[in-house]
Amino acid sequence: MFRKFIWLFVILPAGVVVVTFAVANRHSVRLNLDPFTPEDPFLAIDAPLFLLLIATLAAGVLLGGLATWLGQGKWRKSARRNAREAAALRNQNERLNEQLLAANRPRLGNREAAE
Repeated sequence: MFRKFIWLFVILPAGVVVVTFAVANRHSVRLNLDPFTPEDPFLAIDAPLFLLLIATLAAGVLLGGLATWLGQGKWRKSARRNAREAAALRNQNERLNEQLLAANRPRLGNREAAE
């Protein structure tokens, strides 16, 4: 139900806005990356405005995701260490339980001696 709500009230309107923006801004613009010679730029890109803006948005999302991923490295390392420690303790617990069960099993020889 929550996914339908998100789709209906967030994703669908955002898609309509992006498509409307793209249709309204189809004209070509020049992105000049050379600040020293604006008349004859060395680095310039001619592309539709919507394409440049969508590419900028995508680059921002990717760079933000990368920065977040790199910033959370210490937490992932801690989680891996804790998972290894939990597995080792789980194995030790199972081994000790097996030893305890083996020590508490009545031995056949001891039972005959008691009778």
